[in-house]
Order: sequence, then structure tokens, then C-alpha cells
Amino acid sequence: MNRLTRWVVPAAVLTVGLTACGPAAPEYKSLWSSSPTTTTSTSDEPLVPFSQYLEGIGVTGAAIAPDKLTDLVVTLPSPPGWQPYANPNLAPGTRTIAKGTTYPIAMLLVFRLTGDFDVAEALKHADADAEMSKDFRKLNGSKENFKGFPSSMIEGSYDLNGQRMQSYNRIVIATGKPPAANIPGLRYLVQLTVTSFANEARANGPDIEQIISGFTVAAAK
Repeated sequence: MNRLTRWVVPAAVLTVGLTACGPAAPEYKSLWSSSPTTTTSTSDEPLVPFSQYLEGIGVTGAAIAPDKLTDLVVTLPSPPGWQPYANPNLAPGTRTIAKGTTYPIAMLLVFRLTGDFDVAEALKHADADAEMSKDFRKLNGSKENFKGFPSSMIEGSYDLNGQRMQSYNRIVIATGKPPAANIPGLRYLVQLTVTSFANEARANGPDIEQIISGFTVAAAK
């Protein structure tokens, strides 16, 4: 198995090639507010990148293209005007779409995980990468299941290369159809991240809402 790639809040990775929820529906509109609806944790416990946490408990992972999945179905809609974006620096199998040659951009990653672990405990660390971003301000978050699977979602704004960014990030820990669903320790990590310049969040809101609301994860039939 390959080492797990650092996947959460990939905007810093995306700049290499760019020129510049459970029962409750996700609300990217919350990012339009200039005031955070929630705040980041004030815990004294040091933040650890999610991939580092998983590797530390013996979980390995291999990237897999969403269209290569056989026991899981992952869907990412593409609004009009959004086009596939390729970058050799991204993990193999990453699906990325962008509007034009810069932000907004949406990234979908899937990792096949190997190694048994406590999913609820692991998801407590899922937002760490976002919270470690420069001057991060949490605007919204949820630990509710997504499409029946354990999940963690965080929305917020942060600074990147002199620009204020806004991002929606959801991580889902999914299992496929039987017999894969019954294999101990075999799970998938599915991540959707949608990022925009903060001052363009309102204008890009309808497109981003379409991506978020149309994103699905389900066991194959």
C-alpha cells in the first residue's frame, strides 16, 4: 500500500498548477458571511494532520479513481462552464474540475483504506488540516452522517499566498457493497473539497451549491 497522501484542504497543492451532511443539507451560503458562525477549537491538544493520525494508528491507503470503483459509487456533478483540470502533482486518480483557469475549483479524492480503526474517533481529527491553515476561521461544521456513512464536514476561510480563500471540505468513511462491506478493516475515504477566492464566494455560490448538493456516496447495487 502507498502512504496516505495529505488530502485535507488541498488548496495549497492546487496553487502549484493554477494561475492565481447528513440530514441537514450543506450550506455553502454560510461562507458568504463576514462573521463566523462558529469558532475554531481552543483545545490545548496539538493538531495532527489527518493522514498522519491514520498512519500513526496503522492505517494504510491507496488512491483510486472514482470511476474505477466496483463496490462503491461516488458522483461529482459538473456545473456548466466547469471543466476537468489535470495536474501531475495531484494523487493518481484525483478528479478535479475548475471554472476557467483559476478558482473556484473542486477536488474529489478516494482512498481505499486498509487497517481496522475506530471511525468515530478518527473523524475527530478529520478537520485538523483545515484548522491548521493560516488565519483559519471556521464558519460551519458537522459530524452528522452523510448518505448513511460516518462523515465530517467543515467550512471556513483562510489565507493562502496573500489571498483570502473560502473552502468547503467533507470527508466520508464509506464501505462498499458485500462482500467488501463485510471485510474487517476495508473502508474507503472519500473527500470533496471546493475552494473559491473569498471575495468571489457569493458570485460562485450557485455553482458550488450545485456541486455540494449533487455529491453522492453510495454502495454499489
